[in-house]
Amino acid sequence: MLKPGGPLLLILAVASSLAGQPKAAQDRQRGVQASKAAPSKSGTTAAGAFATGRYRNLFVEAGHSQAEVSAKINTAFQQLFHGDPQTQTVYYDVGKNENGPLAYLSDINNKDVRSEGMSYGMMIAVQMNKKAEFDALWNWSKTFMYNGSPTHPAYGFFSWSMKTDGKPNSESPAPDGEEYWVMALYFASARWGDGAGIYDYRAQADRLLTDMKNRGVITGPTGRGQATEGAHFNAEHKMVRFTPNMKRPDHTDPSYHLPAFYELWARWGPVADRPFWAEAAKVSRDFFQKATNPTTGLAPDYANFDGTPVARNGNFGADAWRTAANWAVDWSWWAADPREQQLSDRIQAFFESKGMETYGSRFTLDGNPAGGGHSTALVAINAVASLAATHPRAAKFVEALWNAQIPSGQFRYYDGMWYMMGLLHCGGEFRVWTPKWAAR
Repeated sequence: MLKPGGPLLLILAVASSLAGQPKAAQDRQRGVQASKAAPSKSGTTAAGAFATGRYRNLFVEAGHSQAEVSAKINTAFQQLFHGDPQTQTVYYDVGKNENGPLAYLSDINNKDVRSEGMSYGMMIAVQMNKKAEFDALWNWSKTFMYNGSPTHPAYGFFSWSMKTDGKPNSESPAPDGEEYWVMALYFASARWGDGAGIYDYRAQADRLLTDMKNRGVITGPTGRGQATEGAHFNAEHKMVRFTPNMKRPDHTDPSYHLPAFYELWARWGPVADRPFWAEAAKVSRDFFQKATNPTTGLAPDYANFDGTPVARNGNFGADAWRTAANWAVDWSWWAADPREQQLSDRIQAFFESKGMETYGSRFTLDGNPAGGGHSTALVAINAVASLAATHPRAAKFVEALWNAQIPSGQFRYYDGMWYMMGLLHCGGEFRVWTPKWAAR
């Protein structure tokens, strides 16, 4: 429900609030005003945000003020990145090296540092213009997680799990981390310009993206014995792999599919590979249709390239939660596949039927409960799904995120990262930052 005053008064208030603000703030506010003034029948602007520069602020659409939205986002960042180290923060400063300050972002429950979390932290930092935190996380990533030996099976990639002292738990990579690192680095190039060495953001992104697609197969020793690993993407299927471990049956993870990012790589990445990324975006959009249940909209944690579930991880769980955010952001940025709107409506109808304040977090694909309590991360992701939804129920999911508490305690890592990204997405602050050198 909108608060009293309605859209017209909201637009007038936004216009009035522009006076005296810095240009960047005016631009953000105008984006909110434009998206409020001229929505399409689906509730989104006629074209995607990449073309229009307008990002929906779902919280403002629900009647919250821009000041309230900004305060909520800033408060969450402060707590999760600089709050009490025992109960609140997941971000830890740990000294310096020759490249400057170092910091890691920890999975508190598992007492480790994960490529997923480090890359999420960097994406949050670049979206919030927090260069110091971004650079410190990148420095720790390159110092401790990066595999730089040409004979190492994970050469050119990052160990997916580390101890907080920088020693590896597993030297193999997880491709979702690399995907977010590449995108965050390109955005950093746009927001802050390229520096030297590891802070030459564009060069770092180009190198990593090239390896993700093209790196050859390497067999060699790791801390867990011999391993054989290849590129992050299957060239035949044009899909991201769950793991580049070539000794496992090859398959994918629906939540690793990020067509919104691939569209940008098709414009900004190394020229020779741009056609591949354009095709990968189309393939992933089709894959969402194949992998999700036609009634519930639920995706499996792991799937074969034809969309069928991988038997041992074929239910909807913590990995699969993210899939809805991926298709919703793709619709928000590109508006290329209206079927993504249907997916959001479908999955939100399912969770509404399970009770908005009580639904669980793990299900069989046809909707039978498989354990798991009510998760803040899933609440946030279901709110992000509203970026593509057309049914009025979407407002319930946005308000559920607004009312959720900032995660703290033992499970604050995954819940906290998705709470933070959910606020940015729903608050219109998770944006494409286009570098000056980039093609549109």
